[in-house]
Amino acid sequence: MASRDIMLQGGLTRRTFLASSAGAGLMLTLGSAIPGDSHAQGAAGKSFVPNMWIEVSDSGAIQVNIPRAEMGQHVGTALARILADELGANWDDISIHHADSDPKWGVVIPGKSLGSITGGSWSVFLSFALVSHAGAAGRVILRDAGAQLLSADPADCKVEASKVSANGASVSFADIVRRSDVSRTLSEEELAALPLKSPADRQFVGVDTKALDIPAKSTGEAVYGIDAELPGMVYAHPLIPPTRYGSTIQSIDDSAAKKIPGYQQTIRLSDPSNWIQGWAVVIADSFPAAMNAAAAVNVEWSPGPAAALSEADILAEGTKLAADKTHGTLFVDEGDVRAAQAAAASSIEATYTTSTALHFTLEPANALVEVVDGTYHIHSGNQWHSLIIPTLAQALAVDEAQIQIHQYYLGGGFGRRLVGDPMIPAALTAKALGKPVKLVFPRPEDSRFDCPRSPSVQQFDASFDEAGTLTGVEHAAAAGWPTAVMGPSFQGAGVDGKGKWDPFSISGADHWYTIPNNRVRACRNHVAEQAFLPGWLRAVGPGWIGWGVESFMDEIAHQLGQDPIDFRLGLLDGQGKNAGDKHGAVGGASRLKAVLEDVRNRSGWGRELPKGEGLGVAVCHGQERGMATWIACVAHVAVDTEAKSTKVKKIWQSIDCGTVVHPDGALAQAESAVLWGVSLALHEGTRFDHGHVADTNLDSYTPLRMADVPDLDLKLMDSPHFPTGMGEPPLIPVAPAIANAVYTASGIRARDLPIKL
Repeated sequence: MASRDIMLQGGLTRRTFLASSAGAGLMLTLGSAIPGDSHAQGAAGKSFVPNMWIEVSDSGAIQVNIPRAEMGQHVGTALARILADELGANWDDISIHHADSDPKWGVVIPGKSLGSITGGSWSVFLSFALVSHAGAAGRVILRDAGAQLLSADPADCKVEASKVSANGASVSFADIVRRSDVSRTLSEEELAALPLKSPADRQFVGVDTKALDIPAKSTGEAVYGIDAELPGMVYAHPLIPPTRYGSTIQSIDDSAAKKIPGYQQTIRLSDPSNWIQGWAVVIADSFPAAMNAAAAVNVEWSPGPAAALSEADILAEGTKLAADKTHGTLFVDEGDVRAAQAAAASSIEATYTTSTALHFTLEPANALVEVVDGTYHIHSGNQWHSLIIPTLAQALAVDEAQIQIHQYYLGGGFGRRLVGDPMIPAALTAKALGKPVKLVFPRPEDSRFDCPRSPSVQQFDASFDEAGTLTGVEHAAAAGWPTAVMGPSFQGAGVDGKGKWDPFSISGADHWYTIPNNRVRACRNHVAEQAFLPGWLRAVGPGWIGWGVESFMDEIAHQLGQDPIDFRLGLLDGQGKNAGDKHGAVGGASRLKAVLEDVRNRSGWGRELPKGEGLGVAVCHGQERGMATWIACVAHVAVDTEAKSTKVKKIWQSIDCGTVVHPDGALAQAESAVLWGVSLALHEGTRFDHGHVADTNLDSYTPLRMADVPDLDLKLMDSPHFPTGMGEPPLIPVAPAIANAVYTASGIRARDLPIKL
């Protein structure tokens, strides 16, 4: 999906606002072009659940519906802040409700529906304008109804703290709902003309306010997918085949399992969707029994062809693709790279790689499925309902309308729960048994069924003229493409009209540096896709693309004998396309330049350090060029070449994400992203061996430990601009900043992740 498409979400195209009352509640619905999403459905009693966004009950309680998954990023609090500000609500009246899989919650872009996706650091960016206008419309409707009750002119009324006031008198939202008919429809034109509050008048956006999700998480009342239970359910434990694709079961011997109390049976699964190949599940009346029985069941498989593949095979294919200058889809093609190369007085080239990286969410994959009157009710935490529902329908041979996913808190998502494939075996088992089934993946099975970040290879070539001036860069990136496999309609077209590219395997290569001749090729590694299902890992493409781009920029700076920050500042001239022209990238390279100058000053760049220590720098523009979060990062490392160890002492970041909606949440996301960046840079990585990952638990897959956490100095820049993403961008520049610091400290140029001296 191209960033230019994402940018269209800030507007209100094909939207109308519907306010209606039923019983004693006020429903505020922001309708869209998705069929059926603009019709109110009343509920019994004195309040009802609205189709969209908000419900004001006659008790004064205000429920904000959140069509985004909560996985620790406090998205509900962020969106509720936006709406409450424009509505004029009392924060203590606000509660949040995370929506189910009804398609009315979907995000629509021209010609496509994303569904209720939570990913890409898009949640606030895609929702800010819509939620703001929904709140403003609610405020105007309540104001006008309150004015009637107060016998006042609406223009003289003030709306705040869940009250409408005028001439020394006031009426609460609750009273307005009880006493007034608030049915009203606003057209798209009226909605667009609604007055939005200025930043100076906001009470909740950008101001410290308690997060609405934290109390329940702190007390243990929050319910995650793994907590869900239903009467009469049985437990299922997966038996994972040797390879994701092509494995078949030859025989199952469960004679030893029959001696385990609570064991019921082992079932072979047949999946018409072909996502689940060669699977069996163990059924028991408790999960401990299921685990013990699974260890006792002996399954003989015929493995698929990927059993012969290794990590080395995948990287070798990536190296071959990147080196072939005729291969790949052109993602960027500016100037004439070939002419620059032919005329070059000198050149440098480098190859950067990353190894397979896993998600390791704290909450392992799980799903609870019950069939009621032909409808499959799936209880699980998921980031993208509409992605998996068509596959579930195919697997179960039912209509998509017969599948409903009930949303729960996620104990970590990081892109793994964008893919709902753990629901498939749970649903197939529930169909076979005719009773509720709770399927839980223990950690090893969770790891083997992961959709990892693909191993990657990047090839760079830089050309210089006789004066030593950089004249051109050619960049090729090769990896398995998750979007090509799971969402092919969101691929972009090559700039020459030939071929497709996966945005989540090449974004970040369209950087904001002005280079006269610049070419980027996106190469799809089919060997990787034969071995596993490539997935989206936090920061997705830019998370590994930025590793290569910013490390190679450092190589060029040193080749030219220039300070790495001065060199970057010289390329951030904001000329041409790099001036920025959309609300998600207003200011362009000038804003990236500003954060780079800020972090240089705060980090004490250029100061003398002890032997074996060094500073390194890297920048990024976030997930997509059209939704830019401008970040500059400096890392301070200490390198022991004899012990072959690297310690990160401190990391500084200056971050411009536009308007900061939820400051505490934004800072928490930045901290967690930076630390994961350190983890991926120095610690995390596995390999494919005989068609599956070699490391399946935390004894051998070793993320960052607490003892290795560096000091963090992260600054959110004051900015009046439209809010962009925060969940993923701070991860992107961390690894190259560390590698560049390693070079400064030791003279060793690291080109492989994780970094090993």
